[in-house]
Amino acid sequence: MAADHALLERAARRGERWLRLYRWEPPCLSFGRHEPAARRYDRARIAALGLDTVRRPTGGRAVWHARELTYAVAAPAETFGTLAETYHVIHATLARALRTLGAPATLAPPPARAAGVDAGACFAQSAGGEVVVEGRKVIGSAQYRQDGAFLQHGSLLLEDDQALVRAVSLGAAPEGQEAPLARVLGRAVPFDEAAAAVVEAARDWGSAWRADVAPAELLAEAAVHEPLYRDAAWTWRR
Repeated sequence: MAADHALLERAARRGERWLRLYRWEPPCLSFGRHEPAARRYDRARIAALGLDTVRRPTGGRAVWHARELTYAVAAPAETFGTLAETYHVIHATLARALRTLGAPATLAPPPARAAGVDAGACFAQSAGGEVVVEGRKVIGSAQYRQDGAFLQHGSLLLEDDQALVRAVSLGAAPEGQEAPLARVLGRAVPFDEAAAAVVEAARDWGSAWRADVAPAELLAEAAVHEPLYRDAAWTWRR
């Protein structure tokens, strides 16, 4: 999260454009920037299970990051247009990547009613425009904008569903509407194969992008933000 925060700052200060693809070790439960995690999730049970937690700089709702691919896109705000236009361009690109892997991915239509930040896991409901296969979400995303730049995060489910999020929720949790790629295709999709498909699809964005690179100066900038994302007071502030 600290590295993605640094990418957002680079996009704002220097006009850089970044695509970063990564996975989590150990697995982690992430909360959206404004999500009422303390009210929604069982902190004691999460601790008893030994789960790592973090609060993202982007919005949205909880995501369990295990056997999946996380993407981060950071760029000046005018790159793709408005918040909604940016979502559409990025999601259309990701859907195209999934189709090259054999998944009949499309974009979800707008829902009849928008889901609030306390409505459960990110994959529990559609907010409209997400990447879906037969109506079930394969990718959940969230976006944050500041200082003329945006950061968009998303999780492409490779094998795991989001049952763990429901297991640590307080009270009744909505049934999952997710579709891990392995379930869709009937085969496991390695991280490297999925990442290569995303990079190839994103070539349409042009040549001004930095892809999956971590120069020493970026890591140094990320270290400035690391204490925030390690701080339980930030993680459980809501």
